[in-house]
Amino acid sequence: MSFDFSIVRDLRKREGLTLADVSERSGISPSVISKLERNQTAAELDTLFRISRVFHLNTTDLIALAESRTAQRTASSSYSSGDFFFHRIQFANLQAFHGTAPAGAAVTRPDIHADNYEVCWVLKGRLLIQLPKERHELTAGHSLQFDGALDHTYESLEDSEFFIIHLKKGKRF
Repeated sequence: MSFDFSIVRDLRKREGLTLADVSERSGISPSVISKLERNQTAAELDTLFRISRVFHLNTTDLIALAESRTAQRTASSSYSSGDFFFHRIQFANLQAFHGTAPAGAAVTRPDIHADNYEVCWVLKGRLLIQLPKERHELTAGHSLQFDGALDHTYESLEDSEFFIIHLKKGKRF
């Protein structure tokens, strides 16, 4: 597998940093960083760890950026749950749903779920989101983020249009 660590140069320039700045912050010599940016050397894991911290990334994120720098494209699919209707797109780390629901529609324990963070952003109408110890009424322009593993219910108080995003939780050690 081939990695393109010129991403380090892109990150460095975006942050307005010089090779000397990255060297000072990471403890890695400027020549090693320069060779890495030009793909003239293979990096040790410790080197990648130290460089990734300069950019507030974890090492796996830096490696993922170096591994795949191409855009990913997908097509939407239709999906419904009760009286809620969705167009859904899905990538490795997230699912996004553009939804509509008529007034009075409700969904308890949504069908598509995993251990994700969930964000709901209301574009039109009013939604009530009930969590185990909380109730949130959202109107157009408002959003809510919560742990999708919690039992939750969506209720459309008016004809509504909204986005729901499921973002995979990072694997932590």
